[in-house]
Amino acid sequence: MSKNILVYNNSTGIVEIMSPLFAGEGLQMYVARNYREMLDALDEGDIHLMITDVKMHQKGFVNGIELISAIRKRSSVPIIVVSAEGSESSKIMALNAGADDYIVAGCNPLEILARVKSHLRRYTQLVNVCANIDRIYQVGELVIDDVRRKVSVDGKEVKLTPIEYKILRLLVQERGKVLSIAQIYESIWHMQAIGADNTIAVHIRHIREKIESNPKEPRYLKVVWGTGYKVG
Repeated sequence: MSKNILVYNNSTGIVEIMSPLFAGEGLQMYVARNYREMLDALDEGDIHLMITDVKMHQKGFVNGIELISAIRKRSSVPIIVVSAEGSESSKIMALNAGADDYIVAGCNPLEILARVKSHLRRYTQLVNVCANIDRIYQVGELVIDDVRRKVSVDGKEVKLTPIEYKILRLLVQERGKVLSIAQIYESIWHMQAIGADNTIAVHIRHIREKIESNPKEPRYLKVVWGTGYKVG
């Protein structure tokens, strides 16, 4: 998937300098003409890195430091400052405000490209890690790792059949919510639940035997009589 780079405040001519190099690496460059366009681009969630300057003449900001701070409050994308301002104080303030890197304009464009690619790699890895974390579900000592498709209870792996895994994952994802037999069946089999009571009951019993220390007094997978099943 191509990576999208947003440029705001092209005072150093970074667009003209870097466009050929970015295109050669399959990087798509977008230029925000004003503050509103910049915010809209960031809020849409398709920007992977932003380049800006600390010298600003946009209304509402004394300088780019305030801008960086405002962006960082609403987005985690890497921010690289490319500026003709090379003072140490500007670099320190920009980094403290949330910038990830600071490059003094006039350096080798290949260095800028290398730094952009480096930040994109780290950002992509971070996003992937966060996505994987979001796919780990835990209720007490019951843990479902949906990345590796493994289930453990009290630190010990539990072997479930594919159908048992899907049923348990569904109930854990809907933790605290009672799902009817029809809801469970139709979610897993994608078919109308006709005569599904016994099928679901058998799978629930097998899951309980594997994850519960005492299936007759379950900690996790519970029946709500006349309604359905729930976890938690």
